[in-house]
Amino acid sequence: MGSSAKKKKEKQKDFQKAKLKVGKAKGKPENFTDTSFKTKGITLTQQSLTLTAPSTQTQFTHHVSLLNSKSDTQRRDSLAHLTTHISSKPTSQPLPQPVSTLLPTLSPLILDASTNVRTQLLKLLRALPPADVEDHVVQLMPYIRAGMTHLAADIRVTAIEVLSWLVEIAGDAVVSCAGGWIKTLNCFLSVLGWHTEESSKWSSNRAAFGKAGAKGRPMVKVLGVLAEFLQAGIGEEDEDEDVVMGGAEVESGYGSGDGGFPIVQTEVHMVPKTAQPYVYLNLFGSPRDEEGEMYETREERFRVFKSRFLVAVERGVESARQDGGEVGRASSAVSKVLKEARGVDWEG
Repeated sequence: MGSSAKKKKEKQKDFQKAKLKVGKAKGKPENFTDTSFKTKGITLTQQSLTLTAPSTQTQFTHHVSLLNSKSDTQRRDSLAHLTTHISSKPTSQPLPQPVSTLLPTLSPLILDASTNVRTQLLKLLRALPPADVEDHVVQLMPYIRAGMTHLAADIRVTAIEVLSWLVEIAGDAVVSCAGGWIKTLNCFLSVLGWHTEESSKWSSNRAAFGKAGAKGRPMVKVLGVLAEFLQAGIGEEDEDEDVVMGGAEVESGYGSGDGGFPIVQTEVHMVPKTAQPYVYLNLFGSPRDEEGEMYETREERFRVFKSRFLVAVERGVESARQDGGEVGRASSAVSKVLKEARGVDWEG
C-alpha cells in the first residue's frame, strides 16, 4: 500500500505547476538589456538661444509664415497679431513687409472654412494702407469672385464684404482692372439669381442664401454692395477734383484749354499715379477675351453693361422691389444708380 501511494504521487508531479517563491525573480537571458532607467526633461513650445528678444520685424515675418498653418486658432491669432502691429505703427513708417508680398498669403484666406479666420482677415485688410492696396487689386479679385460663387453661404457673405471694402478704397481700380467689370457682374447675377445666358455658367443654380438669416440681411448686403459697385463703374463722377484741377491750370497758365507754352496738355506730362500705368496695353500678357478685358472709361463700361446686363438687372431689381421689406428698400439704391447712368449723356 505504501509503495503504491508513493508511485502515484511521483506521477502527479509531472502535472503540477511549479510555484515560484515570493521575491525570487525569474532568471534573465544572456542577451538581456536593462531599460529600467528614466530621464527627466523640460519641453518648451518656443525656444531661443539668444539673450535678446526677437525684433518686431522678425515677429511679423514669423506670424506671416504661420498663416499657412493647419490650425484655425493659429491662423486667427497670427492675423490678430498682424492687425495689431499694423494698426499701432505710425502712418509714416512702412510695413515690415510690402503689401505686394502680403496679399498672395492673405488672399486665399477669403475662402477659409473658419468664420473666425475670415472675420479677423477682414479686420487686417481694413488696416492695410489703402494707397498700397490700390495697385494690387488684380491679385485680390480672383479670390473675391471665387468666394462670391462658393457653395458655402457664409463664405459668399465674407467675399461680398471684402469686395465692399475694396470698392470703398479703390473703386476705379476694381471696375477697370482686367476682368473686374464683366466677370464681377456675372458673379453678382449668380449670387442674386438674376441669371443671363453668360452668367449662368458661373453657377448653374441660384447661390441660395436668398432671404436666409434675419429678414434677408445677406441679400440686403449683396444689393448694397452691387449699388456701390455700379456707382463706381457707371455712376456720376465727382466733379470736385475736376474743378480743383481746372483752377490750378488757369493759375499756372499751362492748362489744356489755353494752349500755353511749352505745355499744352498738363496731365499728359505728369508722373503716373499708378504703379503700372501701361498695364491696359497687355504687352506681355496672354490675349484677353471680352470678359477679361479692361474697361477703363465709364462710357465703355456702360456700353457693355447695357448690352449684356441691363435687362437682367432691371428685371431683378423689380422683383426685389416687389418682395418689400429691407430687400425692397435695398433694391432702390441699385435702381437709383441705373437711373443716373441712363440720364448721363455718354456721347457728350
